[in-house]
Amino acid sequence: MKSWWLPIIFVFFLSCRSENKDVNSIKLAHSLSVNHPVHEAMVHMADLVEKKSEGKLKVEIYPSSQLGSEKQCLELLQIGSLGMTKVSAAVMENFSPDLKVLGYPYIFRDNAHRFKIYDSSIGKKLLSGSEQFWLKGLTYFDAGNRSFYTKDTPINKPEDLQGLKIRVMQSPTAIEMVKQFGGSPTPISWAELYTSLQQGVVDGAENNLPSFYTSKHYEVCKYFSLNEHSSIPDILVIGTITWNKLNPQEKEWLMEAVQEATVLQRKLWKKAEREALSEIKKAGVHVSYPDKSLFEKKTEPMLQSLKEKDGHLYEMVEEIKKVQ
Repeated sequence: MKSWWLPIIFVFFLSCRSENKDVNSIKLAHSLSVNHPVHEAMVHMADLVEKKSEGKLKVEIYPSSQLGSEKQCLELLQIGSLGMTKVSAAVMENFSPDLKVLGYPYIFRDNAHRFKIYDSSIGKKLLSGSEQFWLKGLTYFDAGNRSFYTKDTPINKPEDLQGLKIRVMQSPTAIEMVKQFGGSPTPISWAELYTSLQQGVVDGAENNLPSFYTSKHYEVCKYFSLNEHSSIPDILVIGTITWNKLNPQEKEWLMEAVQEATVLQRKLWKKAEREALSEIKKAGVHVSYPDKSLFEKKTEPMLQSLKEKDGHLYEMVEEIKKVQ
């Protein structure tokens, strides 16, 4: 039987390509929900790119793990099947080892100190460290401070984590940190975490307030402890295969949009934190404010071990702490 419709589709396909031959489109995939402040900032970036380029360059966004987990998206970037993604700096440790430094607990004094590091020569050097693995960091998006949340047990001191299975990212630093607190670190993808919490695969997790709220993990976990053990940023990444295909003008449009979106995202994040805290309390989540020094003291062996095993990374930690 002859497929009479195939030539029509082929002609239609060619006509579409012809009409859009001057339009370059970049696919951007990530794991966050559409009401997350990082997603909102990326939508703003995409709008700016289209506006600045007068439609010649576009960014198509695929949220909510539509195209895979963070690790899978990075792998797609490396082979050029995907253009851009947003991942946690902790996940990027596997491609740029020096990024581990940003995951060490209690290395930032406050938010102003964090932003100063992100925007400094230290931050820019860390962003470029993954290019040898075909991944180019473009900017840091604020991901706030990470804290513990659990289903049945409030976490007011490190000892409260004893025997609890805590979801962590695929990060050696995060895994070691939870071990130091006495918990049992369990790497699980973000997309699978809600179900894992429901089914008791893990007893809790650690993340920032907006992610806890937008993921609806508050429906399962009724205890949130603001111990703020680490402040790991998100990183907007483009595959070097995609980057190298852009002409100088397209790179300029993209980077201008990225920089403007970064400024907006930090404002959106502050607002999102306030709203998330208010909403989870309304939903019946018990929020506690433990003594952070108790947790910080427990992580001191991590730095001592780092000093012995990786002098280079230890010096970076010390350098970050000294920045005023």
